[in-house]
Amino acid sequence: MTSAPEKAPSRDGSVQDAGSLSRAGDLFQLLRDGRARTRAELAITTGLARSTVASRIDALMNSGLVGPAGEASSSGGRPPSRFAFNPAARVVLAVDVGATHVIVAVTDLGGTVLAERRLKQQVADGPDVVLGRVVAEGLELLGESGRGIVDLAGIGIGLPGPVEHATGRPVKPPIMPGWDGFDVVRYVQRSLPVPVLVDNDVNIMALGERTAYWPDHDNLLFVKIATGIGAGIISSGELQRGANGTAGDLGHVRVPRGDDVLCTCGNHGCLEALASGMAVARRLAANGLEASSGADVVRLVAEGNLQAIQALRQAGRDVGDVLATVVNLLNPSMIVIGGSVGEAGEHLVAGIREVVYRRSLPLATSHLRIGISMAGDRAAILGASQMVTQHVLSPAVIEATLQATG
Repeated sequence: MTSAPEKAPSRDGSVQDAGSLSRAGDLFQLLRDGRARTRAELAITTGLARSTVASRIDALMNSGLVGPAGEASSSGGRPPSRFAFNPAARVVLAVDVGATHVIVAVTDLGGTVLAERRLKQQVADGPDVVLGRVVAEGLELLGESGRGIVDLAGIGIGLPGPVEHATGRPVKPPIMPGWDGFDVVRYVQRSLPVPVLVDNDVNIMALGERTAYWPDHDNLLFVKIATGIGAGIISSGELQRGANGTAGDLGHVRVPRGDDVLCTCGNHGCLEALASGMAVARRLAANGLEASSGADVVRLVAEGNLQAIQALRQAGRDVGDVLATVVNLLNPSMIVIGGSVGEAGEHLVAGIREVVYRRSLPLATSHLRIGISMAGDRAAILGASQMVTQHVLSPAVIEATLQATG
C-alpha cells in the first residue's frame, strides 16, 4: 500500500505536494523540518528515481546544508544512511533597531541565537551612525562565534518605522530623522556583501513570535505597545505589508474618547496619543507621579501603584476599542501583545480583553486567544533571522547557489 505524498514546507511556511519535487532546491524543502530520512524514503516520497535523489542529496551534502544523521534500522545487510537539514551550515546576522536601542545577534539557520549584543543607541542619530555601529558589532559577533563572512547567509534588519520591503528603504519614518529613502541595503553591503533584507520592526516581531511559538496559527496579530503602537499582520500564513508597507499602523486610528488629545501626527484622538508608553507616562506625571517614559509606567505598575495600574488598564481598553474592529475585519485566532509596555503584565491585557470580547462579533471571538508575547524582547531578532532564512533557503535560491558552486 502506497502512503500519501508527504507535504514539504515552502519558503513562506506553507506546504506543497512533495510528489512534484524535482530540483535539489525543491527536495531540500522536505528536509527543512529536521527529520532524518534515507535516500530510499525520499525516493518513495517524491516519486523520483533513486539515482536522481542520490545526486540531489550529494549536491546538498557538498553545500553543507544537509548532513549525515546516523543509520536507519536494517532488515539485512548494511544499514542505510539517513540525512537531515544542518542548521549550523551557515549563520544569519539578525538586527533589531529600536527608538533607543540596537540588538545585534548571530543565529544559525534554525533561528537558534548563538551570540547577542544589546546596545543603547538613538535611532535619531541617523543611518550612518546606527548602521556603522551595526556593521562593526556584527563583525565582532561573527568573530566571537567562530564564524566569518564566508559563513554568513544574510542579514535581516528591523527598523522602527515604515519600510518599502522590496528596496529596504525607510519611507517617511516619523521618529527617524535622516532615514527617509536611505539605501540601507547598499550601505550594509559595502562591508558585508550578502543578501540584506529590511522590514518594519513589528512585522518581523510578528514573524518571530509566530515561528517560534504559534506555528499552528495562520491568522495572527502581533501588537507592539511601546513608544508607538503598531501591529504585524499574518493572514493565511502570509505576512501582510500592504501597498506601501504601512499595514498594521494602529497607532493613528482614532479612539472616540480622545477628541481633545492632539497626536504628533497632527490629528486628534489617535490611539498612540492615548495608550502609548509616553502617553500614559504624561498622564501619570500630570497627577504628580514621577513618570517620563513607558519604562517608568512599567516600574510603577510593578511597585503596585494603583494610579499606574488604573491608567494601564484604561490604555488596554483604548487598544481594545481599535482591536475590536480589527478582529471583526481580519478574524485572527491569536492576538499577541508585545513591546516594552505590552509586556508589562496582565493589567494591560485585561483591559484589551474586556473590550474586544464585549464589542467583537461572537463568532469572531469564539476561538480567539489574547496573550502576552512569549518571545519578549527577542521577537524581532527571531523574526529578522526567519525573514532571511525564508529567502536564502527557498527552492530558487538554493538551486541558484548549488549551480553557482558547481
